[in-house]
Amino acid sequence: MPDFASKLVRWQRAHGRHDLPWQGSREPYRIWLSEVMLQQTQVEAVIPYYARFVARFPDVASLARGSEDEVLRLWSGLGYYARARNLLAAARRVANELGGRIPADAESLAALPGIGRSTAAAIAAFAFGERAAILDGNVKRVLARCFGVEGYPGERAVEQRLWRLAESLLPASSIEAYTQAMMDLGATLCTRVNPRCDACPIARRCVARREGRAAELPAARPKKPKPERRATWLVLVHGERVLLERRPPVGVWGGLWSFPELEGTRLRRFCTQELGCEIARTRRLEPVEHGFTHFRLRAQPLLCAVRGVAAAAPGREWLALARAPDAPVPAPVRKLLGKLRASSATTAH
Repeated sequence: MPDFASKLVRWQRAHGRHDLPWQGSREPYRIWLSEVMLQQTQVEAVIPYYARFVARFPDVASLARGSEDEVLRLWSGLGYYARARNLLAAARRVANELGGRIPADAESLAALPGIGRSTAAAIAAFAFGERAAILDGNVKRVLARCFGVEGYPGERAVEQRLWRLAESLLPASSIEAYTQAMMDLGATLCTRVNPRCDACPIARRCVARREGRAAELPAARPKKPKPERRATWLVLVHGERVLLERRPPVGVWGGLWSFPELEGTRLRRFCTQELGCEIARTRRLEPVEHGFTHFRLRAQPLLCAVRGVAAAAPGREWLALARAPDAPVPAPVRKLLGKLRASSATTAH
């Protein structure tokens, strides 16, 4: 399709998105931040997080000096928290090993934590005008439909074919407009359901439209039942304070603060031996369910009023209920903390 790129560039300039907060600048840090936030997250959800983040960390140097707790607090609710930890690690590497200069080519960018091949190409294209191909989820869908690529894009052979296709379509110029066009087309017209083929600039050449297969392409992930993980959250309250503990640095909600979890240990023994306190009374709260990519979590919160509290061990902290929801905690924990704060007067009595 020799005119594929030119059609997209013309369409993007006339109908694409031009007013996103990170557009209109070649500042590599802000482009990098936006591309990381946009990984597996929709633009509408990212915009307020992006604004708060750059207000606190306006450049890579300020981010490199930041604490993980503060970065995670600003990220809290956006999900996929490894992105935030990798962003901080990469900023520190730029500051400490690269003289504070963000690499100007996709290959070097991809060597930083949390920047994969497609994200590196997007940063390099927008910030430095490098001719590099992107292949995020939206682009995979556009290419699979337009060129009739069979198979699930997550399979290695299918993904490699899509990469070859993406690279073969790159224009000799206008790489920024073309890259944005690929993103915009997938996000606004060639959507997963109800695509707007009538407005698409390449609809006449699209295999999926011609064969009536837009609902079939790209092929869906092979279905597997999601396993369920169960946990008991200990919601330990002492007066107007609640106990939170930091989760391990890797894994689910890595580095965030959450409730201690009870695993095969008697509750009273756990509180006495691990926390140095005694339970006055307990009450089961409504279970919390939360979906992850590969499993569902069903947590049973157990509200425990305690007395005789000792100083918290490292990695645990008694926080005032009034400010606990503002700590770097995952969204389900924040929601529960908000309910506790609202009813703290009743709970205390």
